[in-house]
Amino acid sequence: MQEATGTAGARVNPEVDSLVRAAQRGDQDAFEQLVRTYDQSVLRLAMNLLRSPEDARDVYQEAFLRVHRNLPSFRFDCSFHTWLYRIVTNICLDQLRRRKVRKEEPAVFETSEGEIDRMESFEEESAGANPERMTWNRELGQRISGALEELTPRERMVFELRHYQGLRLRNIGDILGTSEEAAKNCFFRATQKMRTLLGDLV
Repeated sequence: MQEATGTAGARVNPEVDSLVRAAQRGDQDAFEQLVRTYDQSVLRLAMNLLRSPEDARDVYQEAFLRVHRNLPSFRFDCSFHTWLYRIVTNICLDQLRRRKVRKEEPAVFETSEGEIDRMESFEEESAGANPERMTWNRELGQRISGALEELTPRERMVFELRHYQGLRLRNIGDILGTSEEAAKNCFFRATQKMRTLLGDLV
C-alpha cells in the first residue's frame, strides 16, 4: 500500500488517493489505514532528525492531528506523501530551531523496535564484537552527531531527506516549499560543512 520510498516519494499512488478521498468523506477506517501506512516512516523521519524519542513521539502525534484537521482541504496538488512529509518537516524544523540553543541531543535512542541510529548507519555490534571497533563506532557516532549539530535546521533537514531518505532534490524542494535549485544549494552547503567538520574521517 505504501508509496515506494526514496526517489519515488512524489509518485502518485491510486490506492492512497482512494483512501484520502474516503477519509475526506468522513470514513474513519480509511483515515486509520492512512495512519498505519505511513506511521513508521513518519516516526523514523522524526527520530532521525530529532534523535529524541519524546520529541519524535510529539511530532508524530502533532503531524497526524494536523493531517486529520486539514485533510478536507487537501486538493491533490501534490502527492499525499509529499504533503505529509511537508507537515512533518515543518514541525521538526520548529523543534530544531527551538533546540538550537540547548545542544542536548542523545547519540542513540531506543524505540519499540529496538535501537535505531540511522544517521550513523552503523550495524549493532554483537556481544562478542571487537571492543576496539565498538569504541571506534561510538566515537565516530559522536563526531557525526556533533557535526550535524553545526548545520542550520534547514541544512540538516535537506541533508537528512537527501542523504538518508534518498529523496530527489526536486521532491525535497516540494516538501520544504522551495525550489529544486534552493534545495540543491542548501544540500551543497550542508555537505561542505560536514566534510569540513569530519575532514579526517571522509
